[in-house]
Amino acid sequence: MKEQYYLDNAATTWPKPESVYTHMDQFFRNYGVNPGRAGHEMAVEAERMITETRRMLADFFNHQGDPHRVVFTQNATDSLNMALFGLIKPDDHVITTRLEHNSVTRPTNHMARDMNVGVTHIQRDTQGYVDPEDFRKAITPKTKVIVVNHASNVLGCVQDIAAIGKIAREAGVLFVLDTCQTAGVLDLDMQKNCIDVLTFTGHKGLFGPMGIGGMVVSENVDITPSRVGGTGVDSIAPYQPDVYPFRLEAGTVSVPGIAGLHAAQKWFADLGKQQDGVEDGASHKALCSAALKAVEAREVEHIEKLADAFRSMDGVKVYGPEKGQPRVSTLSINVHDLPADQVGTMLDADHYVCVRAGLHCAPWVHEDQGTVEQNGTVRFSPGYFADDEDIQQAVEGIKDIAEG
Repeated sequence: MKEQYYLDNAATTWPKPESVYTHMDQFFRNYGVNPGRAGHEMAVEAERMITETRRMLADFFNHQGDPHRVVFTQNATDSLNMALFGLIKPDDHVITTRLEHNSVTRPTNHMARDMNVGVTHIQRDTQGYVDPEDFRKAITPKTKVIVVNHASNVLGCVQDIAAIGKIAREAGVLFVLDTCQTAGVLDLDMQKNCIDVLTFTGHKGLFGPMGIGGMVVSENVDITPSRVGGTGVDSIAPYQPDVYPFRLEAGTVSVPGIAGLHAAQKWFADLGKQQDGVEDGASHKALCSAALKAVEAREVEHIEKLADAFRSMDGVKVYGPEKGQPRVSTLSINVHDLPADQVGTMLDADHYVCVRAGLHCAPWVHEDQGTVEQNGTVRFSPGYFADDEDIQQAVEGIKDIAEG
């Protein structure tokens, strides 16, 4: 029997690949110095690793422009704040959805209150999907940005970003995508999906540590810096440099965090090499695309097993996509009329199952779902490293609670 059965990967993936732990430790011990601030060997090696990580992530997301437009931040919330406040001006109009995490909802709420920004919130259907045509209908002459989360962190539904991106591009509106629940799980293509700014966090599907995130900024976009300061280059200049990444990276970046992303990118590539049909000498993008198919297949298999089991139980309510609809490995349920946090505590205390219970920083999803009264939902999110024992333990735990 395991000490714990971890099914909370929508919050943070755990465990990470062993190579991530090892590389972070070794790199920080040997080259944990300030990159770009000195010419000695240690600083040069730190900068080389960071530059290589930018290039790998640019390939990973199929950004075909300058890799230096891969900008590192603290996390996706940091990235979204920088992108939204750096693109949207007073009296502009922004379109988003009622499925968003507070990392989008709160910045746009502040803009509406403090900057007279118009905000349109697209409704979704009962499974959590938005109609791309609703975005076209909502566009006005003042619309500057469409911002959408690719997959809901509550329901797991995956939106049709290709259609949304095309509508935005045709209208001359910038498309900002929140990939917190899909980066490292689904194959993301900035060119194909007309994504102008892609924001990501490192500690979820990208298998990096906490405290590192970023965004990829297309060549046609310039984000106004929301913070300025030291860059290590052009120090005599009185203002923040215009050139990327220094335009948006002020101060020392997280060398250990980037080292973790660096190792994780190589892990994805190695996983891709193990897949059938991958040619020798394949590009980083091709290798990672093959790896992501394997990751997605395993995670969806896990979540479908849970969904099938929960739907068969009396007193268990399953929310979100029906079987076969586009989704990630995130599933929300409630048991009878029990508060969600009570169920989460019982799973942890009695069955050693780690889940997230509550409103998941996405209160409007719960308002529309009618789950606020139960303090939200109980969210299961098995990851790539989950196994059948984890799934079975979760099923038995909910069965015991439902029958108790």
